[in-house]
Amino acid sequence: MADVIKIKKGIDIRLAGEAAKVYAPASQAKLIGFNPDHFHGMVPKPAVKVGEPVKIGTVLFYDKNNPDLKVVSPVSGTLQAVNRGERRKILSIVVENDFKATQETVAAIDTSSADALKASLSNAGFLPFFKQRPYDVVVNPSDTPRAIFVSTFDKAPLAPDMEFILKDEMSDFQAGIDVLSKLAPVYVGIEAGSKLFSHIKNATVTAFSGSYPMSNVGVQINHIAPINKGETVWTITPQELVFVGRFANKGKLDFTKTVAFAGPFAANAAYYKVTVGTPVSAICAANISNGVKARVIAGNVLSGEKTDCDSYLNPFVSLVSVIAEGDETHEMLGWIMPRFDKYSVSGSFLSGLVPWLRKHKTFDFDTRILGGARHSIMSGEYDKVFPMDIYPEFLIKAIIAGDIDKMEALGIYEVVPEDFAAAEFVCSSKMELQKIVREGLDAMRKEMC
Repeated sequence: MADVIKIKKGIDIRLAGEAAKVYAPASQAKLIGFNPDHFHGMVPKPAVKVGEPVKIGTVLFYDKNNPDLKVVSPVSGTLQAVNRGERRKILSIVVENDFKATQETVAAIDTSSADALKASLSNAGFLPFFKQRPYDVVVNPSDTPRAIFVSTFDKAPLAPDMEFILKDEMSDFQAGIDVLSKLAPVYVGIEAGSKLFSHIKNATVTAFSGSYPMSNVGVQINHIAPINKGETVWTITPQELVFVGRFANKGKLDFTKTVAFAGPFAANAAYYKVTVGTPVSAICAANISNGVKARVIAGNVLSGEKTDCDSYLNPFVSLVSVIAEGDETHEMLGWIMPRFDKYSVSGSFLSGLVPWLRKHKTFDFDTRILGGARHSIMSGEYDKVFPMDIYPEFLIKAIIAGDIDKMEALGIYEVVPEDFAAAEFVCSSKMELQKIVREGLDAMRKEMC
């Protein structure tokens, strides 16, 4: 039986509109695209010219600094466009799908050595789906990680149920674990009480109980085996791990994944099977309630990114959230009015004074900040929802000050922006903590690498 770690700090935000546990049909996408910015840390260089044919597994672009870091096509067809912006920055690379699913010939995974295994993962196009800590960037193929971490659940608002998604994929999930265990020790975080993931082999399985953000892999790393200076660990999400397992089991590249579409204004909140790089329109077209000025978010409402139906889906996300913009909402007396239908952390509304409401009632959120930004940090706010052995307030101050030594001493190597999503939510000064942490990580990487 897995060890259980109880996380006492955190916050559960019950947002209305959770996806029903059913699969809805998604339209087959004619155009499949990648935004290289989603692979943070890569300097992309196209490997195919516009008009040239591609197969599943054909390299679309690679990292100029690490040519072994390759992003491959998930479909066969023709390279339709390489869209560029200012200073010829690549904004997206688009493939026109011919729906024939023709595959490149890719050698089977070689687990005879760490270098051979990394070469196999590189040739199959799997390496860009791994992220490394410190710095929260795509992995460096020349590094061998101290460990690899996988979190099999998500407690963020409207997060998809990974047990529902992977219940028929467990043989491939286990195969992926078996492959990665030849490279480094694998640690799998599961939710306490999980039966589906509790019998994983060739990995150290640890159960967690508590509130968000306990499901964040960074929180799990901090409680299982914290990162020290000079060490590198890799992380990968469960569905991307299944890509590796499918290839190990079947010898074919299959980049199909499940994405939940959810939110208070999702007309058909359900699960959809799509190919990596599918346009968001494949699942959100006609699935947003009429008459609502909605915001579409790739990911959860706390750490996702604003997108639109014409964009290509971030390959790392398993959720598309839809909430109201709220910019046309006018409420009499604002926060002074005693309300039971508004979420409150501090007790500004009656719902915050009645614990039962906050734990069991679902709430309709919109994108309004509901307050003004202030250049101050309220003591003790972040600590209540930040379950890591780090002083979040002092780390944020060190990042703002640009103090590299203090950032290092206060644990910046262990964190990524999403670890501060809950703290950003409760911040009464409305500070963009995730943006601050991202800038701090980039500054550290530029200074140290």
